[in-house]
Amino acid sequence: MRQFSADYLRDTRRGMWDDREALADLRLDSRERVLDAGCGTGELSRVLAEETPGEVIGADADPDLLAVAREQAGVETVAGDALRLPFPDDCFDLVVCQALLINLPDPAAAVREFRRVSSDLVAAVEPDNAAVAVESTVETESDLAARARRAYLDGVETDVTLGGSGTREAFAAAGLSDAATRRHVHARTVEPPYAERDLRAARRKASGEGLADDRATLLAGDLSAAEYDDLRTDWREMGRAVVEQMSAGEYRRAEVVPFYVTVGSV
Repeated sequence: MRQFSADYLRDTRRGMWDDREALADLRLDSRERVLDAGCGTGELSRVLAEETPGEVIGADADPDLLAVAREQAGVETVAGDALRLPFPDDCFDLVVCQALLINLPDPAAAVREFRRVSSDLVAAVEPDNAAVAVESTVETESDLAARARRAYLDGVETDVTLGGSGTREAFAAAGLSDAATRRHVHARTVEPPYAERDLRAARRKASGEGLADDRATLLAGDLSAAEYDDLRTDWREMGRAVVEQMSAGEYRRAEVVPFYVTVGSV
């Protein structure tokens, strides 16, 4: 299981659930007991708690993320591995996860465990990271983002392009029926006035820290060490251009991530 920081999860999921229509197929208004498996910092847990009259529990294997979820989402949390959930059979009427299956080597194994503890529905919210689109006022940023993404996808060990079709395959392998998927998009924008997280992201681009964090994954595919060094040099130059535009109040960036909500019956 790949590990993520609380700041990373908060940033990538920022604003994702402003439109709750994406969760309509979960029929949250009728739920009595809901599990958010792999809840991370609890962004989805909080939304579930706001939308359902029943009890919501968040489960995650990372105690640091659970501490954030307890504080921010205000729901009960339990330490637990998605492949070995600490719950008896049929004790929830909905089990849902967000961007969890894409980080597991065997998504169907987790879905089988979700099926075991659910008496009714299992749902998964999974992106297709190959289809991310970036537009920026810095001319080189879109192409560099695509270049880095291709290298990352080539080197990452799990299927981060799972999307809807891959999730339905995992559902079928786990024995769920009537699986259906709806496509949605999550757009994250950066524009004046810039938030502190935006300034921090710009500084990381200018220093090359973001690529350095992913160096092992980028080099695990076909990218050579020399190509990585060239990419990082170009990335840092792009980052300095971002900082300059921010200083002038001219920088704007939009990133669109397609995500798929798949629901299946036990």
